[in-house]
Amino acid sequence: MTTAFVLGGGGVRGAVHIGMIRALLERGITPDLVVGTSIGAINGAALAETPRLEVVDRLLTAWSSDTASRVYGESWFRQVQRLARTRTHLNDPDTLRALLVGVLGDGLTFADLEVPLVVCAASIEKAEEHWFTEGPLLDAVMASASVPGALPPTEIDGEHFVDGGIVSSIPLGEAVRRGADRVYVLQVGRIDEPLYAPKTAVDVAKVTFEISRRHRFARDLKNVPEGVEVHVLPAGGPQPGDEKVGAFRRLDATRARIDASYESSVEYLDAR
Repeated sequence: MTTAFVLGGGGVRGAVHIGMIRALLERGITPDLVVGTSIGAINGAALAETPRLEVVDRLLTAWSSDTASRVYGESWFRQVQRLARTRTHLNDPDTLRALLVGVLGDGLTFADLEVPLVVCAASIEKAEEHWFTEGPLLDAVMASASVPGALPPTEIDGEHFVDGGIVSSIPLGEAVRRGADRVYVLQVGRIDEPLYAPKTAVDVAKVTFEISRRHRFARDLKNVPEGVEVHVLPAGGPQPGDEKVGAFRRLDATRARIDASYESSVEYLDAR
């Protein structure tokens, strides 16, 4: 049986992956394949490099670091200044790269990983998904996590890439396509939250984005072939303030997210 861990996108909510990873590894459930998008590519790369419980402490350290707080944590004034200067993005990509170096080290390639890793990004020139499986690891993960507007596109070999969540926010279908017959889906919880008709301009943007995020996963889940076992791990519910526009900047709820996802995942796994 080939076991895949699929780690979805979701910004700061990706902290829930740490609790899920801990619950799985404590129960001796390890991946033969890791597929990740956006923040799921970051956490997934660390897991693929070290598919053991020690990775949990490494991710906790990274998520608690000053570097992590600065990825999206600059003042609005500085962000607007950068947008005025670059005309494309609010945040400094060097901060995210520094965070990745802290988690993964520098110079790693996909071939250096203990477990095969697949990373999703969206190609601008080809207007399609791209699945990285070889070459420099940091560049691929940067590409997968380059949120449009927040960060500039990542250029690799003359091609420009943006956040993989645009084309596949929870890449279940790719794991199945690559031969997984048991899949653990580590999602950030948005798929559990109801959507309502928008009443404001902000609501329009949020609802539209959520539909675009969710529809492919719903289709992939419906089309899972017979004989493939899929487990969608619970994220433990939203944290106070998640409904606010600036919630993507908040790292103060990190520990609560990790603990909630761990407890929920333990309950789910132990009931199986």
